[in-house]
Amino acid sequence: MPKLMRVVNREQCIGCYSCMSACSRTWENALTVEKSAMRVKNYPGVEGAFSVRICYGCIEPDCAAACPSGALTPREGGGVKFEKDRCINCGACVKACVPRALQWDLEELRPIVCHHCGICAAFCPNNVLALVEVER
Repeated sequence: MPKLMRVVNREQCIGCYSCMSACSRTWENALTVEKSAMRVKNYPGVEGAFSVRICYGCIEPDCAAACPSGALTPREGGGVKFEKDRCINCGACVKACVPRALQWDLEELRPIVCHHCGICAAFCPNNVLALVEVER
């Protein structure tokens, strides 16, 4: 069975951004959360709620269907593969992502694709994220 990233304990998120930092360091060799394939956002207020956006691992991804150059293609088991050389920097993929989980690199003007590797989960101190087996 394929494995995909899932948010399993959203209420446990403390907004430390360790997950985003780990993703950026691992895949983009960057010391910033802006190059992460996922996003953690906080909502103002006393309760301190956090939104955790991560790729759903769609079997028929809208982002790939919207890509006019074929830079994004469906990945076996869910999600997408990205060919940087084919990207024309149009942003159609991000606009097409219904859950708004696909991130955009503002520096390089290209999508930042989740590899469903689990590095973000490995660095989450509160087990908010998990790489889980899914039936397809």
